[in-house]
Amino acid sequence: MSNRYYSSLTKKYIMALMGLFLFTFLVVHLSINLLLVFDPTRVLFNEAAHFMGTNPFIQIFQWVLFAGFAIHIFYGVVLQIQNWIARGKGYKRKALSEESIFSKYMIYTGIVIFIFLVIHLGNFFVLKMQGRVPEFEHTANAGMEDMGLLVVNLFKNGGYVIFYVILLLIMGFHLDHAFQSAFQSIGWNHRKYTPFIKGLGHFLAIVLTAGFIIIPVIIYYR
Repeated sequence: MSNRYYSSLTKKYIMALMGLFLFTFLVVHLSINLLLVFDPTRVLFNEAAHFMGTNPFIQIFQWVLFAGFAIHIFYGVVLQIQNWIARGKGYKRKALSEESIFSKYMIYTGIVIFIFLVIHLGNFFVLKMQGRVPEFEHTANAGMEDMGLLVVNLFKNGGYVIFYVILLLIMGFHLDHAFQSAFQSIGWNHRKYTPFIKGLGHFLAIVLTAGFIIIPVIIYYR
């Protein structure tokens, strides 16, 4: 086998591992955000955000997470470009007919998700860096930033909620195929286990997408 094959295989392997790593981030992120639904006082959410923002290990891990995003996106783009270059017209037509609707547009949904993350996270990081996050007005939590209020105010904007929900649906499509594809890329592809992995991927994509969607909807109508 050529060095090019091994190089491509290595890129897929790394991208798959980074993708599975990012799945864990989504689970943790959803768990924290759901605190705003179950605790309208924002105490639990702000305590969790304060812990995440002041714990040295979490702060280091945050940069590991950003690196994971960067690596996943970089190799995804590189592999897609290599596939476009390698495909002839006949092969491309055949591939398009055999691939699922999700796999055909993975690169595009990935780009949309990246833009969404930049916009969404930028809404909070920019204000935090500028020192414009209000202090949490709670007697037991003096000096704590009210990050929860930023989230609530953002989700009180109907236009942003619609934008958020649409992009979350796109994320769900991306996750649905990405989970099973990651396991295939690292060699965990077996007729006995693959159906279970695909089913688990469908389940996780639905749970994560629905979980993130109910947060802005509930906050908007609360």
